[in-house]
Amino acid sequence: MRSMRSRSERAPALARHVAVAALVAVALCATAASALAANVNIVRQGTPPKGKIPANTHYFTTIQAAVNASSAGDYVLIEPGVYDEAVKVTSAQSGIWIRGMNRNTVIVDGQHKAGNGIEIYEANDVWVENLTVRNFDQSESCGDEECGNEIWWNGGAESGKIGAHGWYGSYLTAYDTGLLGGYGVFTNNEVEGSWENIYASGFNDSGIYVGACQECDARITGATMEDNALGYSGSNAGGKLTIEDSLFRRNSSGLVPNSENPGDPPPPQDGECNRPNIENPNPTPVITTTDIPRCTIIRNDVIVENNNLSVPAVGNPAGTWGTGVVLPGDYADLIEQNLIAGNATNGVVGLEYPNPFPPQADTIFFGMEGNRVSDNIFLDNGHDPTYKGNQFAGDLTFTGGYGELFGGPPPKSENNCASGNLFTDPTFPTKIERTWGCQNKTTPSPGFGGFGPQELPEAVEYLLQIRDESESRKPVDQPAPPPQPTMPNPCAGVPKNPLCP
Repeated sequence: MRSMRSRSERAPALARHVAVAALVAVALCATAASALAANVNIVRQGTPPKGKIPANTHYFTTIQAAVNASSAGDYVLIEPGVYDEAVKVTSAQSGIWIRGMNRNTVIVDGQHKAGNGIEIYEANDVWVENLTVRNFDQSESCGDEECGNEIWWNGGAESGKIGAHGWYGSYLTAYDTGLLGGYGVFTNNEVEGSWENIYASGFNDSGIYVGACQECDARITGATMEDNALGYSGSNAGGKLTIEDSLFRRNSSGLVPNSENPGDPPPPQDGECNRPNIENPNPTPVITTTDIPRCTIIRNDVIVENNNLSVPAVGNPAGTWGTGVVLPGDYADLIEQNLIAGNATNGVVGLEYPNPFPPQADTIFFGMEGNRVSDNIFLDNGHDPTYKGNQFAGDLTFTGGYGELFGGPPPKSENNCASGNLFTDPTFPTKIERTWGCQNKTTPSPGFGGFGPQELPEAVEYLLQIRDESESRKPVDQPAPPPQPTMPNPCAGVPKNPLCP
């Protein structure tokens, strides 16, 4: 019903509306002014164009020079070309965009020299988009510095602390055609980020890596990882972290979220939501029920034919090979609605993980607790002839207890569960969705299928056999990938400039 207030009653309300409108107008003008004030630093290998250049546009012949001249809100736009340089972004460049004008023809080329391609060091809210970085290699000449990373958001490696927030990448290609590329697209010691439409191949550790973030608050979508030792590796990365709508194929193993000691502290890898003591986590948490919310999620992915022994491997946790998803020492992860097919040893395998291994004085005996594997389609896993008839090969395997062989505590690998999956090959334990079904509030440690300690030597032999098979690889140079989809409109959001009129 319409108000029948008098003019005098309406006046204060009218004044308030006018004031609010004025504030909104001021805010919009400020936003527009900020966009107009942003610099556009263009990288081209030739001379600047003739004619008048806008006041906010500057030309450079190297990416590093353009980055050095940039500050928050500025864009570095890179014209097509092959750029033989390494690029480092520091905190002084927090809040910038680095964007190629074409994903496949803007190439940062390491020429198989030791170093890192693009490193974003302790800088917040930096975007890297629509370009290719290739052939930056590992070498002992790097000394204590890590190298062999193509695109690296580095929040402070090995510091044990979060050193930056806001890592964003899209339409990125990273590859190495030799044997010494370490990581493709990499972040550590950072929170709040996303990667979309990224590709990586040819790396001796992993195509993509997220590490050292107990509460990552991140999303990876539209990734294609192939021909790497690991498609994805995630040491001590958990909390809100989703990997979805992506393809992992022809790697040695597909995805390996893992607890790690001593690298990339603090451990463990823990997918629990809203965990207490986030700043000082318990490395071996106890999860008391299967009925918990989980925030580290591997969902709607295609995970196929991860059997590649032609790629090199230096950082393969637990000696894995031929597995779609490996959960070494993981807590409260959710693996759901994936297609997991054609992996030679296991579709999904979860295991306790004494690390370092063999056990030493500083070894942490990570358990495997609270993980859920549900509503996946498993096809043709565990069919490698080497493992024919082995009870631990197949679609899904939960094991526990072998840490005791090496002086560890009694097994705590409880409350893992499976539900609603389509299995076409064996599981271990057999009929896993009964005793270890998610309809149960609690599930026991799988041990070695409830058969007793006599199966323990067989399980250890199986794990050692997988490791030996992995170490017998014969690596060869991997091929360069075909062109990948480029950003539809690289001028989106960029202030007016000669490349974006």
